[in-house]
Parts: sequence; C-alpha cells; structure tokens
Amino acid sequence: MTPLLASTPPLAGAELFERILGAEAGLVVLEGYDGQGLIANFRAIARHSGQAVYLWQPENGLGNLREEHARVPGCQRLGSALRYMQQSMHFGIYLMQGLELPLSSMDNALLRQLARAPGGPLRRVVLVDPPAALAGHLGDVALRLKAPVNAPQRPRLRDGRWIC
Repeated sequence: MTPLLASTPPLAGAELFERILGAEAGLVVLEGYDGQGLIANFRAIARHSGQAVYLWQPENGLGNLREEHARVPGCQRLGSALRYMQQSMHFGIYLMQGLELPLSSMDNALLRQLARAPGGPLRRVVLVDPPAALAGHLGDVALRLKAPVNAPQRPRLRDGRWIC
C-alpha cells in the first residue's frame, strides 16, 4: 500500500509547471535546478494531470514523460526534435536536457523560432540547466527562471507532525 502523499505531485514542481504554462515566451530556461528531481516531479505531474509533457535527451531522443518507454520516432537528433516541436499542432511542454555547445546555426534558428512562436497551440520548450553560454545567448528571447536559494524553511504542521 502506498501512502496518499505519493500520488500527489510535489508542490514545488507544480508551482514551476504553472509558471512555465503561464509564460509569455515560448522558450523557458531553468537555471540551477536539480535536473533529475525536476524531471521526476514533471513526470508525476504529467501522470497525475494527463498533460502532454515530453523530454528530449541526446542519448534517448524525444519521449513522452507519462509513458516512460514511449518514444517519438525520428526525433533522436536535436534538429529533428526541434522541427517536430515546431510543426506539432497540439499542446505540449517539451523539456530538453543535456544540450551541448556549439549548436548548429539551424538548431539555434529553430530554438529562436520556437521562442517567438505565433498563436496556435500552447507550446513551451524548456531548457533544463543548459550551458551558461547558451542561456546567455538566448537571454533576449527566453524567459529565464533561476532556482531559489535554499533558505531555511520554517517548520509547519502536517498530519500532526512538525516538518521542515
């Protein structure tokens, strides 16, 4: 039997997910976040809410976070995945982890086009902890979200126990 709290998405991940959905820019850069923890949180959110959330990694290509083994065919390479995102006619949050510099001029142009995507289906491309040079280079077209500094939390009461 699993505890009730395991089925609910983590609060910090849910707040960040809402900020990404509400972003004006089509491209969001997350700096200083724990990539693996963040992806686990977004996987839980995708399963809980049914949202279309995808993850691209160089070694795995583009895959659906809800169904762990569901891969998008033909999207192993970065350029192919970016073209798929651009041509998609459906809602989607596309997490990208493991981007390496230098980007080709075509990949750079596609990222910039996705950042300024016109109306239509809600599409957000989220770079998870990219190289600092890439984040700085895209800074004018992307929304940059930095991880909060770990300040000591006040204890709070939950289920009759004090937690920090």
